[in-house]
Amino acid sequence: MPQGAPLLQPIETAFGEGLRADTLLVAASRAVTLTLANQRDAAVPGAPVLLRGAEPFDLAAARAVADPALDLSTPLKGPFQALPLEWAGEAAAALELARLAGILPAFMVDPAGAGEPQGFAPDDLAAFSDSSRLVIATRARLPLAALEEAEIVAFRSPDDIREHAAVIVGRPDAERIPLVRLHSECLTGDVFGSLKCDCGPQLGGALQAMAGESRQGGWGVALYLRQEGRGIGLINKLRAYRLQDQGFDTIDANIRLGLPEEARDFPVAARMLALLGIARIRLMTNNPAKIAAFEAAGVTIAERVPLAVPGGAHNSGYLAAKRDRAGHLLP
Repeated sequence: MPQGAPLLQPIETAFGEGLRADTLLVAASRAVTLTLANQRDAAVPGAPVLLRGAEPFDLAAARAVADPALDLSTPLKGPFQALPLEWAGEAAAALELARLAGILPAFMVDPAGAGEPQGFAPDDLAAFSDSSRLVIATRARLPLAALEEAEIVAFRSPDDIREHAAVIVGRPDAERIPLVRLHSECLTGDVFGSLKCDCGPQLGGALQAMAGESRQGGWGVALYLRQEGRGIGLINKLRAYRLQDQGFDTIDANIRLGLPEEARDFPVAARMLALLGIARIRLMTNNPAKIAAFEAAGVTIAERVPLAVPGGAHNSGYLAAKRDRAGHLLP
């Protein structure tokens, strides 16, 4: 953090038996879960909240505050009080960095370190997230089970280890509007065939639909974003799964973790299309937010193509939450 902000230690990666902190930095949504006294910014789930307890926090107490997986084993926490936060910009950047790193958005605060250079400023985060820095790294032929005539294009951005990809199915034709699917990485669904979500069947169904387009003279593009768990990372997604097993839906699980309901960076997908020279698409989606994001980035949506996959006993609650709470266009 820049000069003026205290030193922040991510609770998840902190170590040392003697570690203590008078205050913790958490997201407002997590603070609400903790029934924080004099709650500030409750209407802004991702807003930073500085809290103080009755006693200084050791590492075990700090982790019990940060990790909702420990709520059942340590139900009696607090009372807590929200304190004025004079370095809110730096605090918000810290929470966003934690999300990008896939760790819990919670920090032990060391005010004694205030004023010490820490090598990062909120402006650095903006530069890191600038989708215009994305470039094509390489491309190669990629025969698929759905269709042998396919190509994969890899994209990357400076300082970002998440390498995104686009799979072009069929032969590109400037006279035909491509069928496009924006798909976010889901290790559990895409690779292992998880029944808790519909990600694997959606990806497979989209590729089959694009193969069908190709046989009719058309073509398609699958944009694969390396944004696991709608942008919260694999570890936090699995934490959300544990909360879902306790009865929370996919949205409330993220909130209890102090993470956004939706954290994907859709402008990255628009940049990928621009680099591929694609300005008009037929978008295969059930999510109005994807349509809005593409249109805001200047991509013309010529048609929305629904993507229907059957549900099951393990993902019925997940699909209901997407329909009823996230506004997805599902039956």
